[in-house]
Amino acid sequence: MKLPDVQADRPDITVDLSRVGVSGLKKHVKLAREQNDPVILISEFDMSINLPSYRKGANLSRNLEAMNTVLERAIDEPVVEIESLCAEVAKEILDRHEYGKKAFVSMESEYAVEREAPVSNQKSQEVIEIFAEAVATEEEVSNKVGARVKGTTTCPCAQEIMAEKIRESLSEKDLSKEEIDDLLDRIPIATHNQRGVGTISIKVPEEYFVPIERLVEIIKDSMSSEIFEILKREDEAHVVEEAFDNPTFVEDVVRSMVSDVVKDFSHLPDKAVVNAKQVNKESIHSHDAFAEVKSCLGDLRQEMSN
Repeated sequence: MKLPDVQADRPDITVDLSRVGVSGLKKHVKLAREQNDPVILISEFDMSINLPSYRKGANLSRNLEAMNTVLERAIDEPVVEIESLCAEVAKEILDRHEYGKKAFVSMESEYAVEREAPVSNQKSQEVIEIFAEAVATEEEVSNKVGARVKGTTTCPCAQEIMAEKIRESLSEKDLSKEEIDDLLDRIPIATHNQRGVGTISIKVPEEYFVPIERLVEIIKDSMSSEIFEILKREDEAHVVEEAFDNPTFVEDVVRSMVSDVVKDFSHLPDKAVVNAKQVNKESIHSHDAFAEVKSCLGDLRQEMSN
């Protein structure tokens, strides 16, 4: 008996659809690491294909078959790049939908890494969000890879206000300007702080590689201080002092991210698209603060050269 293919019927309203697919599909992915055992990720995928106006529906089961086919190929060896996994699935989806012109695959995972406290070396874990996306057409495949990391920022404006109040108080004690400046250099100056969430993603043609580990480092380095799951007293003193010695506005964080991306990824083409964003969870305000830049790498290179 020949079963009807209802999806191939002509719809009552003939409108092209940009994307039709499945979302929230969870899969087990093994991620390779240099000189370490592979990391097991539970990843969530979204997969879709464009749909022309003459078709009533897409054959969504083909998306799932495409995913399983690619994961079966990779079953014996860990995945080195999550974006390459997305690219392979996107190409497989495109091959399976003869009516499709563009396939989309995205994934998000939580990646646990071992950390050590800065002074006591107390071991703990840190969970980092990593994500990737691939878009495949008959002509080309583009990849996007990114990371989202938490840290601490401290406010330069409030710190300078507090420093001025301390200067006024100390000047009443007949201390010289040099003595006051020396004291202020020696002690942490109060300010308010925020837990920040930094995100960087870079979109490139398929042949280029962007190491997620470096993106994570860039995000961490851009903030006032890192955060840790477990801190002993000596660690707390170190982290607080580091944060108060390195106050940063939300704008400073994003500009620092972009600067490091431009310096560290000279091998990427000018048409690579960089998206850097920082969100600070304010401690003394009821709102949050954020800053963001999205630009071609070539434009950022030109801006920074000026």
